[in-house]
Amino acid sequence: MRRVLVLALLALALPMAAWADGIDLTNKFGNISISAAGISSSQSQLKTFNGIASTPGHALGSVSFSTGACLTNCGDLLAGPSTFDFVGSSFTVMGNGTMGVPHGAIFSGSFTSPILWTLVSHVGGTYTYTISGTISGMLYTGRIVGGTTTQTVVSTSGQLALGVGHIRVGNTFLAPEPGTFGLLGTGLVGIAGMFRRKFLTM
Repeated sequence: MRRVLVLALLALALPMAAWADGIDLTNKFGNISISAAGISSSQSQLKTFNGIASTPGHALGSVSFSTGACLTNCGDLLAGPSTFDFVGSSFTVMGNGTMGVPHGAIFSGSFTSPILWTLVSHVGGTYTYTISGTISGMLYTGRIVGGTTTQTVVSTSGQLALGVGHIRVGNTFLAPEPGTFGLLGTGLVGIAGMFRRKFLTM
C-alpha cells in the first residue's frame, strides 16, 4: 500500500513539476491603437505555444491586450517613456485547436502593474517601441498563472499622431504563481498524513 501511496503522490506532483520551467508564447503582426486613454491591440497572430510552432502563413490562434489610461508622460508618447494603468486592463490568448493547441481561451487575465511604453530606437522615419508588463490570470487547465509580456511595436511619427502602431513580435512567459506550489505542497502533506493515520489504525 505504501508503494501505491507514493505513486499517487507522484501522479499529483508531476503535472506541476512539468510546469516548473513555464511556457513561452510568441505572437506576430497585428495593430495597436494608442492614446492617452490607453493602448489596445487587434489581429495579432499566435505563432508559438509551449514549443508548438505554426506552419508558414498560418497561426495557432490570436493574442489581444488592452491597458488602462496613461499615467505619466502622456503628452509625448512619441518620445516616451510613458506608463499606463493596469486597472481595467486585459490580456487574452485564444487557440484555434490546430496542431494540438487548445481550442478557445488558452489564457485569460490582465496586467498586474503599470505597463511601460518605451522608445527603443529611431531610425529614419521609423520608431520602435516596447510595451512591457507583468500579467496574471487563468490558464485553460484552470490553474492560476503569472508572467511577463513584451510587445515590440513599430510606427512612424505620422501614424503615431493618428494613434496607430504595428506589432512586430510579442514574447510572453507564463508560469504557476508561487502560491500554487504552496497549495500543492500543503495538499500533498495532508494526503500523506491522512493515509498514514489510516494505515496506523489498521
